[in-house]
Amino acid sequence: MTNASVKILVVDDEAPIRKLLRVGLSTQGYNLLEAENGRAAIEQVRVMQPDLILLDLGLPDISGHELLRRWRDEGSELPVVILSSRTDERGIVEALELGADDYVTKPFGMNELVARIRVALRHRLQQHGERPVFETGGLSVDLVKRIVKVDGNEIKLSPKEYEILRVLVQHAGKALTHRFLLERVWGDTTDVQYLRVYVRQLRQKIERLPDQPQYIITETGVGYRLKEME
Repeated sequence: MTNASVKILVVDDEAPIRKLLRVGLSTQGYNLLEAENGRAAIEQVRVMQPDLILLDLGLPDISGHELLRRWRDEGSELPVVILSSRTDERGIVEALELGADDYVTKPFGMNELVARIRVALRHRLQQHGERPVFETGGLSVDLVKRIVKVDGNEIKLSPKEYEILRVLVQHAGKALTHRFLLERVWGDTTDVQYLRVYVRQLRQKIERLPDQPQYIITETGVGYRLKEME
């Protein structure tokens, strides 16, 4: 899929934001659609069938959370990237748990946003066919043989450490909430401190500098993201 064939719907009630995105993303070759409120967004999705939505949470009529809930309840797998303020960690977490693919905080850099868009589009294409071997930088994870290597050297992980890494690999590039990881690895929302302890141990094994991780990135107040190297 080329950028020119990708339709992106920008849902934001602030005209300057829509203009910024229209100019910035058009130069990347994307086709831009716009909606200034929730009702317009619902109509645009129905009629224009965009490939991805950039969704502001603070709309004047229908909240971004309600729109997201409605689309996911209808079975839509349309990629949604949230546009949010830096202080709205709770809103970001709720949106991710409702099925948003990722988020960027305002003010955001265009390069960062384009990277999030590419990851969300790529993940939707890959979600029905898991990559058997994931590689990024010096990290290699064979999801079939359960072999993890760093710079060619095999790394021994505990079952829980491997499960955390496996889930991160399956959603590489995306921000995953603490709750999502806890439910996938432990089966419930046990104490988040367990997760932090295991992530710390995992970083000790796969990161060159555990205190300055290049693979498992902390999303403050939200969760973790496995970074894919360009």
